[in-house]
Amino acid sequence: MSAATTRSRTPDRLCAEAVGLARTAAEEAAAPGVVGEHVDVVVEGDRVVTHLFECKEFGYRGWRWAVTVARASRAKVVTLDETVLLPGPDALLAPEWVPWSERLRPGDMGPGDLLPTDAEDLRLEPGYSGEDAPPPNSAMSEEMAELVEAEDAELTVGPPAELPIAPERGSIASVAEELGMRRARVLSRYGLHVAADRWDEAYGAKTQMAQAAPATCVSCGFLAPIGGSLGQAFGVCGNEFSPADGRVVSLSYGCGGHSEAAVMPKPPRPAPPVIDETRVDPFPLRPSADSGSVPTTPDGTEDLGHS
Repeated sequence: MSAATTRSRTPDRLCAEAVGLARTAAEEAAAPGVVGEHVDVVVEGDRVVTHLFECKEFGYRGWRWAVTVARASRAKVVTLDETVLLPGPDALLAPEWVPWSERLRPGDMGPGDLLPTDAEDLRLEPGYSGEDAPPPNSAMSEEMAELVEAEDAELTVGPPAELPIAPERGSIASVAEELGMRRARVLSRYGLHVAADRWDEAYGAKTQMAQAAPATCVSCGFLAPIGGSLGQAFGVCGNEFSPADGRVVSLSYGCGGHSEAAVMPKPPRPAPPVIDETRVDPFPLRPSADSGSVPTTPDGTEDLGHS
């Protein structure tokens, strides 16, 4: 270790003893009663040290007032360099700033919110517009690139429903529109994989509901198929009693609302009554003498108990 390095790590005696000068400077920058006890002395260089004081300001827990003092060569007077409030090792700091594009989560958008899409979004790729030049609302057009630079620029020149022009019947553009490709951008292969992974994680074969299901959605009558390449692995649930009603589900997903899981049996119907028409059952108009609990007199008159 060189002699210069050794001298730089040894605090200058006069600068280290200038605690009163440093406290006065800190109190002038802060306020009376805010500067606390002297904490430490940090060597910044030859004849340059920084005095650290506790900060008693509310909301600045762990912060310290740092006052740097210095002394010129062969001088006996210590001068003030700067005074600043710095965070300490256990200071209470604000969380690191995160861009809004990374803070946004599914479900954060509300009515009237607009979510701009990056012009180089990996989830999208250029579609087919039927012309050499991209449409005016495409992210690839020069007009769109100029509008993105302005913070208060409108994304489109009009309602999206009025922008596309109907192609001529029989043209390549009409075929592209029929296939769903006549848009400024469509889902790229990466975008398809990201969406498939997200849907499979929420409603896939590895979920607890699918593990306990009697069968998979591929054999369920409530599954509504979807088109495109995603239709080979996903569909839309149409069972109102299913937890995935109206959601995109994997064909390997399943729940207890499967259409063929437990078919409800038909209620039993009673057998039709049997009527025997080969014989006649007599029905007496008056009960016999030994058929009831009320006795009758021999002459046919009732005994009412009168004397």
